Amino acid sequence: MNPRLRTDWLLLGGFCAFLFFWGLSYFGLIGADEPRYAQVAREMLVRRDWITPTLSGKPWLEKPPLYYWQAILAYRIFGVSDWTARLPSAFDATGIVLAVYLFLRRFRPGFHLDGALITAASAGIIGYARAASMDMALAATFTIALLGWYAWYESGNRVYLAGFYALLALGTLAKGPVAPFLAVLVIVIFFLVQRKVRLLWQSLWIPGIVLFCFIALPWYVALQIRNPEFFHEFFLRQNLARFGTNLYHHAHPFWYYLPVTLLALMPWAVFVIAAGGEIVRAWRAEGESLFESGDALNVFLLIWLLVPAVFFSLSQSKLPGYIVPVIPAGALLVAEYTRRHLAAEESAPLWLIILHSAVAALPIIPALMLRRILLQHRLGGQGMIEASAAAILLAAGMAFTLASRVGLRALRFVTLVVVVLAVAAILRIGAPALDATLSARPVANDISRMETKPLPLALLGVSRELEYGLAFYRNQAIVRYEWGTIPPGEHLLVAPEGSQPEIARIAVGRRVAWLGAFAPQHVDYYWVSAPAVHAGH
Repeated sequence: MNPRLRTDWLLLGGFCAFLFFWGLSYFGLIGADEPRYAQVAREMLVRRDWITPTLSGKPWLEKPPLYYWQAILAYRIFGVSDWTARLPSAFDATGIVLAVYLFLRRFRPGFHLDGALITAASAGIIGYARAASMDMALAATFTIALLGWYAWYESGNRVYLAGFYALLALGTLAKGPVAPFLAVLVIVIFFLVQRKVRLLWQSLWIPGIVLFCFIALPWYVALQIRNPEFFHEFFLRQNLARFGTNLYHHAHPFWYYLPVTLLALMPWAVFVIAAGGEIVRAWRAEGESLFESGDALNVFLLIWLLVPAVFFSLSQSKLPGYIVPVIPAGALLVAEYTRRHLAAEESAPLWLIILHSAVAALPIIPALMLRRILLQHRLGGQGMIEASAAAILLAAGMAFTLASRVGLRALRFVTLVVVVLAVAAILRIGAPALDATLSARPVANDISRMETKPLPLALLGVSRELEYGLAFYRNQAIVRYEWGTIPPGEHLLVAPEGSQPEIARIAVGRRVAWLGAFAPQHVDYYWVSAPAVHAGH
């Protein structure tokens, strides 16, 4: 193997291993989605059913199966656990990085390693690579599909076009019709700005469409046959109603995805904006000749970055994960910006270097202060002074290096240093606090230590995040007092601090004993007896 190629693969493998895989078990599943999706995959594994997702034994028809299938494979190999539930996303993120590397190596050689590592070191990729969710599966399939389509556009090789259709089919199995819809929208707008709509029809390749249907449709048909309510639940409620109404209470202002996208593109956001502005100025100056000069890729990337962000901004239901598929486009814009300026022997403006250095170093402050933020809900003190000093030193070092003769050649290296330090600080310093305050894992462990025999578990007045988390970690159905479903026999109860009066009102005729508390999440544990049996009954 070529020594340069070997070095590239070692760097890619090392950074992906650290950024995506290291410390997956350092904190438990967080939020409602992670434990819920992990539990659905477990139930499918136990039932040996690859068609119908279930949660607590009931059909769960909100999402397609690609993540579940990946998690089932991980469970079979490594066993069921929180970190194995996150493995699919880590592998999907690695797939994005490798696809970017291979694409650039084939079509824009010279900066393929930079583009791949910039992608890997983007905050949104790192964050969702470590989450048991559907978002990274969609991002991976969507990214590889669009890279495949552009590879066909530039080379004419229909092998790439076949890959485009196959990956879009997997994207449809990852999160539904949004994958092909957004891909078509990006491609149509790309042709419209060139005024070459006739070329669009060349993309509509009959064998590719057949391949798409062969991969994507069988699961949808099989699930509809088994569960006639699937069409209404998935297509009408989870797609159309989610987009057009605030049915699921995720309303945010129209501009919501502007800061979310910038945060997801950290620490490269400043250079993404600079690259986008440069492309728009060139487009206005050169017009259609821009495409003939070989810069069509930059226009394609800018459209890829903006179109999904605008589309989801129109949605009445907004979640941060929706924006993950645009992050690789931003990373590629930065790689292309670096390539253009180094080829022209131009450096970036000093103000841009200083701004990038400051923005890139800023996350080191919350990374070092994460434990205090989560446990004490405040900043300040000696720790804040030390974290700010570290950020200032890092920013100064970055700015000095990038403003030197080395210039943009060091952009990837010096920025990666900050990313590695921030991730290491979060995992080594902040992970215990994340686990204690946001995950059900320590609560489940506490309960397991208290009980002398397996008992049903009930909840009262706690969050659904804790509910789904306990369902996964205890692998049992959870009932809620609020729903009038009190277990008939003795059971354990988790409730907020100070809930004794309400418990006494609901559990009439039962003995209630306080067992302990978990202070970081402000919950108490109780043992509740079976109903008293009165004489004569």
